[in-house]
This record gives sequence, C-alpha cells and structure tokens, in this order.
Amino acid sequence: MAPDGGHYPVTDPATEETVGWAPEASPEQARAACAAAREAFGAWSRTRPEERAAVLGRAARIIRERLVPYADLARAETGATTATARAMQVGVAAARFRRYARVEPAEWAVVPQVNEAGPMGGAAVLGALAVRQPVGVVTCVTSYNNPWANPAGKIAPALAMGNTVVVKPAPQDPLSVYRMAEALAAAGVPPGVVNVVSGRDVAVGEAVVASGDVDMVSFTGSTAVGRRIAEVCGRDMKRQLMELGGKGAALVFDDADLGSAVAGIGTTFSFYSGQICTAPTRVLAQRGVYERLVDQLARYADGLKVGDPREPDTVVGPVISAEHRARVEAYVELGRKEGAVVVAGGERPPHGRGFFVAPTLLAGAANDMRVAREEIFGPVVTVIPFTDEDEGVALANDSDYGLVDYVWSGDVARAFRVARRLRAGGVGVNTVGRNMEAPFGGFRASGVGRDVGVYALHAYSEVQSIVWPG
Repeated sequence: MAPDGGHYPVTDPATEETVGWAPEASPEQARAACAAAREAFGAWSRTRPEERAAVLGRAARIIRERLVPYADLARAETGATTATARAMQVGVAAARFRRYARVEPAEWAVVPQVNEAGPMGGAAVLGALAVRQPVGVVTCVTSYNNPWANPAGKIAPALAMGNTVVVKPAPQDPLSVYRMAEALAAAGVPPGVVNVVSGRDVAVGEAVVASGDVDMVSFTGSTAVGRRIAEVCGRDMKRQLMELGGKGAALVFDDADLGSAVAGIGTTFSFYSGQICTAPTRVLAQRGVYERLVDQLARYADGLKVGDPREPDTVVGPVISAEHRARVEAYVELGRKEGAVVVAGGERPPHGRGFFVAPTLLAGAANDMRVAREEIFGPVVTVIPFTDEDEGVALANDSDYGLVDYVWSGDVARAFRVARRLRAGGVGVNTVGRNMEAPFGGFRASGVGRDVGVYALHAYSEVQSIVWPG
C-alpha cells in the first residue's frame, strides 16, 4: 500500500547523510492496519502453538543468515558501532525469536475446592484449570535506541501467544523494523498478522493506540509519552505494558572492586552512547572511595574513542539526532550551573559532521540537582558522595524512577541486603549484565508490568479460569 504522506528521509547520525526513505502513513492508514490485524486474529489465534513456534524459529534463522546486511542498516540508522549492531541489536533480535520458538505449557491445574451446600447448589468438589489466552490485537510502539531487539522482544512473545500485532517504530530508524517484518513474512507469518506503520506525525501513533480494534499497547519510551498512552488506554480499559524511563543508581561501597565498577558504569558512555534506560547514570560513591572512583571514571571516559561507528576501534558513536545532541549538551551546561564539576568531556568532539557528544562525567553533584534526577539519555554520568549504607540507600530511592539499580561491594551479603532495599524493578550486583529469563520492568515512573522470558508470555496473554464439578 502506498503511504498517503509519501516518504521521508532517514538520517545516518554519524554522517548526516540519508540512509533511505521511510513510508509516511496517515492516521487513516494506521487505523486500517489495526483493522487488518483484527481480521487476521481469529485464524492466527487458532493455529496450534507448535505451528506458531515453527514460524518464529524460521524467522530467527532468516535474521541470523542476513545478520551482516541487517546490522549494517541498523548501524546506519542508529549510529551504533558495528559490534553493537551485530551482537546487541540484530543478534539479540534473532535470539528473542529463537527463545519463543518453543512451546511452553499454557494451562495449569488449580487446587480443587470443597464447597458446602448452599444457595449456589449442593455440596461439591470443584476442579479448576487456568488457561493463558491471547489478548487480541497488540500495538507495539518501539524505541529508537534498538530497532531490532526492542521490537523483537514484543513481537516474538505476542505472536507465540496467538496475538496479532501492529508495530509503530520510532520515526528516527524504522527501516530495520520493515526488514524484520519481511523476515517474518518469509518465515510464513500470514498477511495481517504483523503490520508496520511508520510516520513522523504524532497523530499516527495516537491512531494505533486509540483504535477500537486494539486490545493492548506495549510501549517502550519516555515516561511523558507513556503517561499519555496510559490515559488513552485507560478510557477503553486496554491492557498495557510500559517500559519507561530510568535514572539508574549505582551504589559503590568502599570495599568495591573499582575496576569492575568503572567498567560497568562506563557502559553509560559507550553502550548506545548512553541512550539506554538501564544505564547506571547516577553514581553514588561512598566517601572512602569517592575520589579514586571519580579519577578512574574520568580517565576511562577520556580514553574512549568517539567517532565513526564503522571504524573497528570506535567505542562511542553519535546520539540519534541534532535535536537530541542539543538536549544532552543543555543538560551538561545545566549541571555546571547547578554546581557540579565537569571532570571529563563537556565539550563537543571535533568532528565536522555527525551528532557526537563526548563522554562526560559530572562530579560533586547532589541528588536534588536536575542532572541527578532527570533522564538525560546520553553519555553523561553524575557522581554523588554518601557516608553509610542507610544514606546510600536513601539517596538511591530518592528518585521518580525505579528501573534498574546497581550495587558494587566486596561484601556479598551486604550487596544482596542493599539490593532488596532498593525500589527498582531490577538490581545488578557487581555487574551490569542481564539474565534474559529474569523479569524486566520498573517501579514508579519507570513503567507498568514485566516481560522477558516466560514473563512475556504472561504479559501478552489473558488468564482464563475453567471450573467444573469433580
């Protein structure tokens, strides 16, 4: 179908050149995509789970076979380094389709209940079965920082459960999502089961959220947009899964392995150039280690190569756009005005083209500064000192967000004790690594619901109870 608004250019953030042209859909076309998903739902939801799993398995193989060209496109759209595009974008997407290419039990017995005789009938033993059923049509609104792994994490479990989907990719990098849809079609996904609608007009996104054909919205993005989506969903009681912003606290105690802490915190500078909600951007350093940690983080940041993501030794690529670069730079300047000290970065890298931001470290910060409270979504880390465990935990929990926090300590018992006190959906103990079967989601303004692993099958399903006399 030809897009009503023609096509718009997709820009390489490293070169500022046009990567390709994306369809500019109209709200009417967005609603038509939702209607197509509704029409396809009946037949797809009735397919055997084994058939759906086989389709997802074929999709995983196709994506792996096309990894290099898919990753080249992702790198050009997002500015990610080649290694990141291959391993963490396309590679993770293939792994997520493969993860849901297996059939898991969708029903389980409930303990029988003995009922005494009463107004509802005679005495009886009632058996029960809990059954996972598909929700229906799921709108997936995805983030720009990972146009492969993020949509795959929504589409794969949704399809596995028998739902149909409408995907609204971020306007900055939608071309990769179209490649994913092509791979799914080649794997045997029937027409109407997966629909992609792209466009820069906010009205397009609003249409795929508000459509009466949609039963659920799965969104990854900012808390501000998430609140707006939740308001729309609330009017029609649509199911929601929200992965929103983060301001990850990293507590570093005096007995921590500083090398491990610096390497983990340093991923904020390098991984997607800090454009990731799980980044440990708010470092809380115990006073006995504060100065050494600041010094080592500054040297780490200064040693990272910023530049062309196609170069094999580049560690930090660009941020997504000129507008976002200006936003990140404004936060750095705000940090200076608030009283933080720029000990690394702070100046625009000397590149003629591209939306580059230098890895920046703000020391001497306080938890009430805006740079310590608001999500910057760039390669910027703030460091705040604390005295003892109680103060560190209090500072960590003094946040609007609660997605992923981190604890570095040589005392494992203390690290786990502190982890349980943190108001966050996830806590990394001496690591920034993820277990891809562990539930993922946030407290407070960081989101609603959990996904990943078997938790995603719950997220994209409704639970039905079937009761009968024993």
